[in-house]
Amino acid sequence: MTFQVTILGCSSARPTPSRHHTAHVLNVHEQFFLIDCGEGTQYQLTRYGINPLKLNVIFISHLHGDHVYGIFGLLSTMAMMGRQRALEIVAPKPFGDMLRSHFAFFQIELPYPLEIREVDARDVTEVWSNRAMTVISIPLRHRVPCCGYLFREREPGLNVHRHLVEGYGLNPLQIAALKRGEDAVLANGMPLTVAEATYRPYEPRSYAFCSDTTASGKVATLVEGVDLLYHEATYMHADKELAVKTGHTTALQAARLAKKAGVRYLLLGHYSSRYKDLEPLLAEARSEFPDTVLGRDGLVLALEKDHSLKIGSI
Repeated sequence: MTFQVTILGCSSARPTPSRHHTAHVLNVHEQFFLIDCGEGTQYQLTRYGINPLKLNVIFISHLHGDHVYGIFGLLSTMAMMGRQRALEIVAPKPFGDMLRSHFAFFQIELPYPLEIREVDARDVTEVWSNRAMTVISIPLRHRVPCCGYLFREREPGLNVHRHLVEGYGLNPLQIAALKRGEDAVLANGMPLTVAEATYRPYEPRSYAFCSDTTASGKVATLVEGVDLLYHEATYMHADKELAVKTGHTTALQAARLAKKAGVRYLLLGHYSSRYKDLEPLLAEARSEFPDTVLGRDGLVLALEKDHSLKIGSI
C-alpha cells in the first residue's frame, strides 16, 4: 500500500530557476492529494508525470500567493482535459469568496462539480476522511490565517495467519469472522481467538504538512510521533529576527521542533531565495535532528510499511 510524497516546489515567496513555489502531492493507496498550489504547480505536475485528473482533493494552507496562485490555472486546465468527477478543495476562509470572484471576472463555468470545504484555521479538527485516511487541521502562526494538515493512514484490517487457515482448514465464513474481530469455532467445537489467529499487516503511517509559521510548541504537541514531518525552514538561524518579523521559521528551529515532537523524519522546505546553496540549512538542522531531509523539487519520499523512509527523485 503506497504512502508517498512528491515535492513539486520548495521555494518561498520568490521562485528560483531550480525551485518552484510550494506544492506537494501525497499518494495514499493510489489516491492522490495536492497540498498547496503555488504558481507553476500544473507545470510541475506535467514535468513529473502526475496526471491532474487523478487528484482527489486539494488542501490549501493559507491564502498567500506563493501557496495558491497556481490553483486558478490548474482548475481551468482540468476542465480542458475533460474532468467530470467532483473535485474537493479544503482551505481556510475566505477561499470560496476568492475563487467565486475569479470565476465571475473571467466568466468561467467548470464542467465538473467543485466542492469547497472552508476551515477555521484556529481549530484542531478533522477536515476530511475516507476509508484509507483521516486529515486533521493544525493551527499555525503566520501573518494571515494558516493551517497545516496531519494525514494519518487508517489502521489496516486484520489478516489471518496462513498456517492456521491451512492447519485448521478454515472455511470462508470462519476467516471472515476472524477478520471482523470475532472469534471462530473450529469443526471440533474448540474456539479460535482473534488474538491467536490474526495480525495487523502494518501500523498506520502519518505525514504532517506545516507550511508558513513561526516556531510553535503547540505544533510540536499536535505532530507528536508522526513518521514524516514537513516543516518550513525559510531562513538560517542567523536570520531568526527576520523569521519572526515575517512569520517564518529557521532550519534550526524546525529541527528543534521535530526533536521535541519525537518524529521519525524531518523534511525541510520553503527556502528563501537569498540562499543559493541549501546545504548550510541542512547542516544546521542536522546538528539538532540528524534524520533531516533537504526538500528539493522532484524529490520523492516513500514511507514503507516498516516506517522506514525510501528517498528517490524524478
